[in-house]
Amino acid sequence: MVSTDSAGAASVAVEERLFSLVLALLASEAGLTKNEILSTVQGYRQKYAFAGDNASLERQFERDKDDIRELGVPLETIEPLDEPGSNHNLRYRIPKGAYDLPADISFSSDEIALLNLAALAWREGSLSRESRHALLKLQSLGVESIEPVLGYAPRIRTREAAFDPLTDALARRVLVRFSYLKPGDLSPRERTVAPLSVVQHEGRWHVQGIDQNVNEPRTFLLSRIIGPVTRTRTPFESDDQHSAETALAQLDEIWQRNLAVVRVRENSDAETRLLKRRGSTRAADARLTLHFTDLHLLADELAGFGPEVFVVSPPELRQAVRKRLELTVATHQTLASSAETEQSPSAPMPSAPTSSAPTSSEPKGAPHAEKTV
Repeated sequence: MVSTDSAGAASVAVEERLFSLVLALLASEAGLTKNEILSTVQGYRQKYAFAGDNASLERQFERDKDDIRELGVPLETIEPLDEPGSNHNLRYRIPKGAYDLPADISFSSDEIALLNLAALAWREGSLSRESRHALLKLQSLGVESIEPVLGYAPRIRTREAAFDPLTDALARRVLVRFSYLKPGDLSPRERTVAPLSVVQHEGRWHVQGIDQNVNEPRTFLLSRIIGPVTRTRTPFESDDQHSAETALAQLDEIWQRNLAVVRVRENSDAETRLLKRRGSTRAADARLTLHFTDLHLLADELAGFGPEVFVVSPPELRQAVRKRLELTVATHQTLASSAETEQSPSAPMPSAPTSSAPTSSEPKGAPHAEKTV
C-alpha cells in the first residue's frame, strides 16, 4: 500500500531535502534508522511506500549521504549493540558538537546577510554544487539573518540550457558531448570535452576545457551549443586549479586586442548604449572605438541598431553587419510578398466585353513590383 502523502505530492528541491536531513540528524542524539529517515524526513516521506518497494528512495538516500559528507558534515553511523555487523538497523546521526563553528569564528549580522545574499544570488538552475553546500551549511548551523535586505536578493539567471549540465559535469569531473556550431560552418560538429571551468565574460557564458578530439584546451561559447549536452560516465583527472583565471585572462587579451571604429547617429539609442560598453572611447571626430571578443557577436549587436550605426573598421566587421542587414531586408520582403498573396482576392471569371473598345492587358493603376537591390 502506498502512503497517501505520496499521491500527487509536489517534488521537493534537493537543497530542501538535504537541509531537512541535516536538521533531523542534528536533532536526534540517538540517531535515526534509515526507515525512520525515509518515512518522516521532508523530501523522502512524500515518496515513501509503507510495506512497499523503496529501493529507489534508498538509493537516493545513499547519494544524499555522500553529498552531505562532501559538504564536511560529520555523519556518523552507529551499529546496534545487540546486532553487531547488521546493516538493517544502523542508526545515523550528526554529533552537534563536532559540527559547530570553531569558538574563535563568529559572524556579525551584516556578514551573515552578505553570506546569505551571495548564496541566494545563484538560484533557479544556476546554483553550483559549491554554493548549494555553502548555503546548506549556513542554514543547518542555525546561521540566519533577519536583515530586510534579504527580501531584495539579487538573482543571476542563465538563459543557455547548456549551463546546468556543464556545471554538473564539472563538479563530477566527467566528460561531456555536445554539438557546436562555429561561425561560418554550415552544420554543427560534435565535441567531446573535459570541462575545467565555466566563466562569464562580457555578459556571455563560456566553458573552458580540454577538447578530446585534439587533446588541447579550448573555450566554447555556450550560446553556440546546439541541442542538449550529454554528460558521460567517463571520468577525467586534472590538476589545473586556475582554469577559470586562465580562461578569463585569455578572453580579456582577445578583447583588448580587437578594436572596432564606428560612427553613430547623435543622440541615438546606439550612441547611448555603445558609449556605456566597457572600454568604449569617443574621438574628436565623434567616432567611437569599441573593444570586442567575437566579431560575429559584435556584428549581431551593431546590426540591431540599423541606420544608427556605420562601421568604419575593420572591413570584415562592416561586411558582416552588411550581410545581416541585407538578410533582414530580404526576409521582410519575402514575408510581405507572402502576405500580399494571401490577402489578394481571387481573380474574377472573364466575361464577354460590353463594348468594342480595346482592353489593356494590365488594369489601370495596378501596382508594379519593386526592384530588389
